[in-house]
Amino acid sequence: MPGNLGTITVPAGNVPLLDIRGASKSFPGVRALSDVDLDLAPGEVLGLVGENGAGKSTLMKLLSGVYATDAGEFWIDGENVDISSTLDAEALGIAIIHQEFNLVDDLTVAQNIFLGREPRFGIFINDRELNRRARELFTRLGLGLDPKELVGNLTVAAQQMVEIAKAMSQDARIIIMDEPTAALNDEEVALLHRLIRQFITPQTGVIYISHRMPELKAITERITVIRDGEKVGTVQTATTEMPEVIRMMVGRELDAVDEVPSYCGSEEAVLEVQNLRTRAKLRDVSFHLRRGEILGLAGLMGAGRTETARAIIGADPLSSGIVKVNGRQVRITSPTVAARLGICYLSEDRKQLGVLVGQSVRDNISLPSLSEFSRFGFINEAAIDAAAQKYVSRLKIKTPSISQETDKLSGGNQQKIAIAKWLVKDCDIFIFDEPTRGIDVGAKAEIYQLLRELSEQGKAIIVISSELPEVLLLSHRIGVLSEGHLTGILDAREATQDSIMELATQHIGTEGIVV
Repeated sequence: MPGNLGTITVPAGNVPLLDIRGASKSFPGVRALSDVDLDLAPGEVLGLVGENGAGKSTLMKLLSGVYATDAGEFWIDGENVDISSTLDAEALGIAIIHQEFNLVDDLTVAQNIFLGREPRFGIFINDRELNRRARELFTRLGLGLDPKELVGNLTVAAQQMVEIAKAMSQDARIIIMDEPTAALNDEEVALLHRLIRQFITPQTGVIYISHRMPELKAITERITVIRDGEKVGTVQTATTEMPEVIRMMVGRELDAVDEVPSYCGSEEAVLEVQNLRTRAKLRDVSFHLRRGEILGLAGLMGAGRTETARAIIGADPLSSGIVKVNGRQVRITSPTVAARLGICYLSEDRKQLGVLVGQSVRDNISLPSLSEFSRFGFINEAAIDAAAQKYVSRLKIKTPSISQETDKLSGGNQQKIAIAKWLVKDCDIFIFDEPTRGIDVGAKAEIYQLLRELSEQGKAIIVISSELPEVLLLSHRIGVLSEGHLTGILDAREATQDSIMELATQHIGTEGIVV
């Protein structure tokens, strides 16, 4: 197995591992794909990029049998094949890691990985053998997962690793990875890329969907670009600069994204947390957040970033500790209480906690603020429509109308809806957990500008991100967590990726002392 991937140039006449010809798909009110071609060479990692709603995930769902095509053909090893269901795709050796996880929370890690392929004693599942196979898989892949842990208890990043392990456990020749690193930090991304290199042989291939340009440069041989449901072109990664790929994606030049100006506000703390402890993770976490400040929270997977946010908003009960809002000690027992106090939380788990996928764009955006739209028991429907339309326009949410059901939109547009609902609520304190997860480069720049505008308006913001360049770009100060402890707070003007990682990798002893 190669230690690194060289650039693949497919000689004329060679048969592609996969050839998609003329793929088209429409949904009510939306033409998602129009006559799209794509080919994957044997032994290749092919990048697939486009803005949110461009049609990338739809194309991959056609290939994996989730959707039926309106038109188009699929060829594998030069043979025309029928993919009418997920079982057809699996039989052809096609596996997909969905952007929105396809896991069962009430089953264990091992049960999820081998669901439908469990070892049995007659009609009974052999749990011992199931867990043994899972442990063997994790050892081979270098993953620190517990086969017996319930998936519902895992962080989003750990769930992503379960999805990766599940795909790697199948006898697949083609693996589709749809935003596989959206919830991963740099160290975990490096692990994933190592796993991809282990998987690649002259008989296999990977289609890699990502909005992270450095990853595409590092792992792919070619990049295919889709815009507005149509193929724009395919380029060789080694000889193409990423700004050119971005121009192909968005059809325009993007404005440069500047760093956040130095903090010039007052020292007034709008949020203070003192010695926060939870039973599962946090150990004496203390910091304050000033009006108009953006405080970044960094750390490795499992460090306690999300747990800190959940403790503040009352989603996880505190064992001990104090939370103060505008200098007044408060008792926050639920996210609802937090919202009443002006604290809004955007979860990293968009599918479960960010949006109601069966409801309309309009209803999702207005839901947290219904009380503001009602008077004397009557809801002002026109005001709700106006607010929803305003933020659809402001955040450039791609939807045929505000009445469109949210599950019909791309993951990136669902993320924008999750942000929009809290902008309508107009909180004083925002906690954004992975706010740009699954969002394309153009939309990222728009979200960054939005956060700066909120800061300039005097809003206090906590941004949790697995991307260190994003934390450095957005923050005035950066708090770093390791093993449930806050190991330091850095001024963003002086912080570097190395100084953050030094704090993020500190080992904490039983008495809370660095060892």
